[in-house]
Amino acid sequence: MTVRVPAKVNVQLAVGAARPDGFHGLANVFLAVSLFDEVTATPAQALTVTCAGPDADQVPLDRTNLAARAAEILAARAGIEPAVHLHIAKNIPVAGGMAGGSADGAAALLACDALWGLDTPRAELLDICAVLGSDVPFSLVGGAALGTGRGELLTPVDAGTFHWVFAVADGGLSTPAVFREFDRLTAGTAVPEPEASPALLAALASGDPDALAATLANDLQPAALSLRPALADTLAAGTGAGALAALVSGSGPTTAFLVRDEESAAKVAAALYAAGACRATHVASSPAPGATVLPS
Repeated sequence: MTVRVPAKVNVQLAVGAARPDGFHGLANVFLAVSLFDEVTATPAQALTVTCAGPDADQVPLDRTNLAARAAEILAARAGIEPAVHLHIAKNIPVAGGMAGGSADGAAALLACDALWGLDTPRAELLDICAVLGSDVPFSLVGGAALGTGRGELLTPVDAGTFHWVFAVADGGLSTPAVFREFDRLTAGTAVPEPEASPALLAALASGDPDALAATLANDLQPAALSLRPALADTLAAGTGAGALAALVSGSGPTTAFLVRDEESAAKVAAALYAAGACRATHVASSPAPGATVLPS
């Protein structure tokens, strides 16, 4: 069974103060974008993971991989052994702020459920996703949604079609490290409760790229730039090449550029690469469907 699963971009990431459990309250407006990983589940003697594609050497192949953990949790709930081989065809940047690991977890969960013929109710699959991580439920659902709590409580939102360029940086950024830097930068200040922007939600629903460009926001961007100052040059290069707006994607270091149309996307992507502002670029559109079982 093969499942295709999208990357995400956060068009708004509002971050609250650290909670007693160590997580941060979020108002996280997710968009799934047409940049996909595929996870294939096949019967095996024991649980194994392989990976191929860009940066595959950075993907853990042990039980710390969210795909492996998804298989283990689902098998335990079903009272069976996780006898499955999971192969990840990796295209989403690794440790890039686009939920690539979370996507693989959601894809493996759906692939194993189909392979084992479990027909697990959607609500239970989402519950397992939330156990796996804050971004995993959205990877399963896709489309556009507001994530609250630590990001796992999803409310669908309306979204028109938008076009994007993503610039992949050298190396990754640890999400926990970025949150620690956020805490350091905001220490001694009153961090407001995170709330979704009504103007952003209206712009998202309208499909108007100019309106969305004026409302994009990421509270983790200062922390990501503090840890990786060179990202500021990448953001400037993208807007200089004609992007309507630029921001760090999630915890970074991938940067996202909102553009007017497909033609603009191709021009901005080419300019970013030619300027040496990134290691690679991807052109994508949104919204995209969530984890989907592909025809066999």
